[in-house]
Amino acid sequence: MTQSSRNNLNVQKPSQEECTDITLSPELSEYWDRAFKKYRVHKSYDHLLLGNFHQANIKWFAGAKLNITENCLDRHLEKNGLKTALIFEPNHESEAAQTFTYNQLHLAVCRFAELLKKMGVKKGDVVCFYMGMTPELMMGVLACARIGAVHSVVFGGFSPQSLRGRIDDCKPRLLITHDGAFRGDKIIPLKLMADEALSLKTDCALSVEKVLVVKRTMEKIPMQDHRDYFYDVLIKDMPIFSKAESCDAEDPLFILYTSGSTGKPKGLMHTTAGYMVHAGESFRQVFDLKEDDIFWCTADLGWITGHTYLTYAPLLNGVTTVMYEGIPTYPMPDRFWKIIEKHKITILYTAPTAIRALEKFGHDIPAAFSMPSLRVLGSVGEPINEEAWDWYHEFVGKNRCPIVDTWWQTETGGIMISPKAFVTKLKKAHATQPLDGIVPVLLTEKGELIKEIEATGLLCINTPWPSMARTIWGDHSRFIETYFKTYPGYYFTGDGAKRDRDGDYRITGRVDDVINVSGHRIGTAEVEDAINLHPDITESAVIGYPHDIKGQGIYAFAITKIPLEELKNDELKNKIMAEIKAVVQKAIGPIAKPDEIILTDALPKTRSGKIMRRILRKIVEKELNQLGDTSTLLNPECVETIIQLVEKNRSP
Repeated sequence: MTQSSRNNLNVQKPSQEECTDITLSPELSEYWDRAFKKYRVHKSYDHLLLGNFHQANIKWFAGAKLNITENCLDRHLEKNGLKTALIFEPNHESEAAQTFTYNQLHLAVCRFAELLKKMGVKKGDVVCFYMGMTPELMMGVLACARIGAVHSVVFGGFSPQSLRGRIDDCKPRLLITHDGAFRGDKIIPLKLMADEALSLKTDCALSVEKVLVVKRTMEKIPMQDHRDYFYDVLIKDMPIFSKAESCDAEDPLFILYTSGSTGKPKGLMHTTAGYMVHAGESFRQVFDLKEDDIFWCTADLGWITGHTYLTYAPLLNGVTTVMYEGIPTYPMPDRFWKIIEKHKITILYTAPTAIRALEKFGHDIPAAFSMPSLRVLGSVGEPINEEAWDWYHEFVGKNRCPIVDTWWQTETGGIMISPKAFVTKLKKAHATQPLDGIVPVLLTEKGELIKEIEATGLLCINTPWPSMARTIWGDHSRFIETYFKTYPGYYFTGDGAKRDRDGDYRITGRVDDVINVSGHRIGTAEVEDAINLHPDITESAVIGYPHDIKGQGIYAFAITKIPLEELKNDELKNKIMAEIKAVVQKAIGPIAKPDEIILTDALPKTRSGKIMRRILRKIVEKELNQLGDTSTLLNPECVETIIQLVEKNRSP
């Protein structure tokens, strides 16, 4: 194990002295004990739960020894080795789909695990993935888990700068990437982008010793001697079996980065046993699982949904999981329905953004396909609006498939609040009830517990659950500050919620400085930092606003050095706005590009210099009667200017 790995582990794991027994109700203790006992382990636990919730020092199933891949793969081989584990649907329709039985996936993971060891990866080392959606990505992730290495998947749509920032933070020994990735009609040059990331000068010493390249697009790429290696050349000589490493229940399984209200993304670390148990249990609870289910989670593996409900949860339960390389509208907006019909998908789990994007093409397209295999529909990533819910239910589910509108987060590891298919009475756009073992509450802004059934408040969790993230990699104090300090004794989700008279929850969205774009969380500070890199911009403010397709869009206000009078020249204004979008795309990725940009000479500030984003949000949402008293601002005169600029921007 590298020194950097040891240091990170020491920061993240509470000592035995810091941990004391947490008293759970008998019902919760019995539930989680029963759930744990469904899995294959090398040694059972000594303590169900240890820790201090207030300090976020939590240990679930303390003392247990196991390997998650034995539960995903090995334990299914005797009975279901010939059953299909993975169906891979390529980006291009002309390319045949690939299927892998549990036997074949097990063999592929074992060989990949042996390759990792040959390349010097040891238990506790971090391996970073920067890949498109191909079977090798899933196999590589599982191979890391098999040898006790920690995987960190970076979404292939992120820029080289974003990749480098994550590499600097988690310090992987090995980077695995593609020569290029197919996405719709484009080829993403991932290897070239990875090379750029590794060449950038930063304060941190570069940790990456080797780069493993998986061929996909067959683009000609540069390869650096003694650093870069082709996967296909090395994998063929690997043994067909790799013994699973015995891991402690609290050993790190993966790091996944998510945006926060400050500029630097947070590397959330999940551990082995707790994540496994809740991933498997939540999957069974929510989707009315059947042995012959063919489950399609459309998420990229670079997001938590792809980790939990594309990879681990389906395999833990021995069902068939579907992985799609492309986008919903390529080559035509009927691709989703073709895939469902072709592979006889029984459960579809996708995002409201995708639903709204397909809805705009009309209901005649899904109506043209025979999809009788579908029996459950799922929604994930953001609250689903009622119009999209209706369209999904009527034209995709034919009014016979329940919609499970799931609420959860990268931090929670698995679904927390959701209808249970064929059990829960459905309500449009409601996440409804917490799953077994989960205890949510609503608080006032002052942190007071709201005891009334029917109420609106801040959504918090007041009891530990096994799949909760244990820390922010290398920065446990930030973890406490972000999630546990605001309301001591509770995990603060950052979301608001309404609870109706039946006790059902409806998530109302973020209450902090995070924007949920197409189900992906983007911190406003991160976007602002990128905008401010433009030489003509001195300061900026970013807010979220309602967007017909994305759910939330990014609305940027930027103070420019160029006088507003000169910006009446549309050619100059459009040039600067295009440059701002390009700067953001380069710094973060296309997903963070602002949808709307207002160039101004001032932003509303308090006398202490704080930008009043609340006022900007009210202006964009046309709630001018709710601006409040602006006379106390440092520069109240700028509010009217911004109102005029926003109104002009609305004009076609």
